[in-house]
Amino acid sequence: MQIDKLRGEQLDQLFDAILSLKTREECYQFFDDIATMNEIQSLSQRLQVAKMLNEGSTYNAIEKQTKASTATISRVRRCLDYGSGGYGTVLKRMENK
Repeated sequence: MQIDKLRGEQLDQLFDAILSLKTREECYQFFDDIATMNEIQSLSQRLQVAKMLNEGSTYNAIEKQTKASTATISRVRRCLDYGSGGYGTVLKRMENK
């Protein structure tokens, strides 16, 4: 499983740091310090693409609204279909809020 390749002490520390954040403002502050604006925008774009794919949007509509490349949209689609289930977990929890 590909997820096992990710596991390690440094990544565990990163995830523990993220899980320690309590507010949206703390998230803004932490991600501003730890990532570039482009990295943060790429992550948020992928989540938006996943959300739109999950809602049944077409590639054209997604490309137009998010400015994501078709390669990015396809990659997110593969993750939704064959990935570890992370997008599904997050999208379901976001729906319930």
